[in-house]
Amino acid sequence: MKEAKRDMRVKACIFDLDGTIIYTLKAIALAGNRMLDALGYAPLPEDEYRYYCGDGSRNLVIRCLKKAGGLTTENIEAGDRLNRTYLAERPLYGARPYEGMTEALETLKREGIGIAVFSNKPDDAARESVSGVYGSLFDHVQGQTDKVPIKPDPAGALAAAARLGAKPEECVYFGDTWTDMRTGKNAHMYTVGVLWGYRDRKELEENGADEVIAAPREIPDLIRRLEGGKQIGG
Repeated sequence: MKEAKRDMRVKACIFDLDGTIIYTLKAIALAGNRMLDALGYAPLPEDEYRYYCGDGSRNLVIRCLKKAGGLTTENIEAGDRLNRTYLAERPLYGARPYEGMTEALETLKREGIGIAVFSNKPDDAARESVSGVYGSLFDHVQGQTDKVPIKPDPAGALAAAARLGAKPEECVYFGDTWTDMRTGKNAHMYTVGVLWGYRDRKELEENGADEVIAAPREIPDLIRRLEGGKQIGG
């Protein structure tokens, strides 16, 4: 793992949603299994969805249908529509913030650091998930839309940075999957993998993580180190 940069000015932190700021696996699995049931296929184990999510609704549907034995063009199109509908209906089912995340985010805000979410979850479900757990704490939330390419395309991350008045080199990007690591690196942001989410250290490091952290409470100290020892919080 690379050592954290020194004397980096941090103006903004951009976070993935699922598996990074909110535990959402139950909601993801509920929507996916409702989709499969509607198409006539058996449900899949909840824990398997940690490997199906992260790359947008359509890719999740493809993976589910492949596992269920129903991968056809017709099923993909119908399944994507159904999955988006079901996600939007109950995005907060079983959702909870990760321990220490609210406090870490509040510390960043107190220190004048902008915080944003960039997710491959459909935009309506992403916004409801974030507002339902964190209220108006985030400065900007962007989910998947027809106008924003899904990660690892960096366009959404760069747009979030611009909304927060930050250059890419002034941003730290946090996520829990290979898609996030490549997104952060493609955006030329300092990229941090998190171990409390849905994937493991090996995946994060093999896909370019500048460093990996184990708990949300480490986030303020990480920013302090990146800024060359500046004290964060109190």
